[in-house]
Amino acid sequence: MRRRRTPGPLPAALALLLAATACAAPSGAGHVSSRAGGTATAVAPAPPPPVVGHVATDDPVVFLTYDDGAERDPRFIDLVRERRLPVSMFLTDSVMGPGYGHFARLRAVGANLQNHTLDHPALPGLPLAAQRAQICGQQRKLAARFGVRPRLFRPPYGRYDTTTLRAAAECGIAAVVLWRVTLEPDGHLTYAHGPHRLRPGDIVSVPSGEAPPLTLAERTTRLLAELDERGLKVGRLEDHVGVTPSPSGA
Repeated sequence: MRRRRTPGPLPAALALLLAATACAAPSGAGHVSSRAGGTATAVAPAPPPPVVGHVATDDPVVFLTYDDGAERDPRFIDLVRERRLPVSMFLTDSVMGPGYGHFARLRAVGANLQNHTLDHPALPGLPLAAQRAQICGQQRKLAARFGVRPRLFRPPYGRYDTTTLRAAAECGIAAVVLWRVTLEPDGHLTYAHGPHRLRPGDIVSVPSGEAPPLTLAERTTRLLAELDERGLKVGRLEDHVGVTPSPSGA
């Protein structure tokens, strides 16, 4: 910053102008802006994004979502490419670590990259600034690394509060994505609620595990076999959720 010399007291009009400029609030959700030649106008905060755990659809599809980014199975990349699977990867920056190349290859074969925070903290109870830092920070990371700015966000552990929804909205998130079905490390399915069977519109979460008994490709292959038995296919979540345009992330 250049230093400015002030040899004497400022004229009163100039002093008032500088003070008004210094106190002006930054633009953004919930801040005050002014129209040219008019009075100051409050900008309404962005509405909270919807929370989606199941998609209402008549299409015989389910949605495969993968969390964290700890597992980097090269055979999973081959499976996504060969089966043309429109999977959604909810990535945590501190977990995916140096594996950016792996996820760039996944994106190149059709995977979608979405937001799962910078460091995977439990968000409920954290102040707005901290939650914004986690969500907006990962928006910026993914934009810088891959040139994408996600529209979907999954809170760690599936836990959120009203502050989470406000932070997500201010970061440009169009929908908060939960799940009804979990693909466990051993390849079995568990259900959070409802019937204990796959049904159209189900969102399946595939959490990362430490040394799971089955690789990511093996677990996914087992799931695909069950989908085939039930006459279901893998749908593209991004075609059904968060399709309404949202403001750009901070």
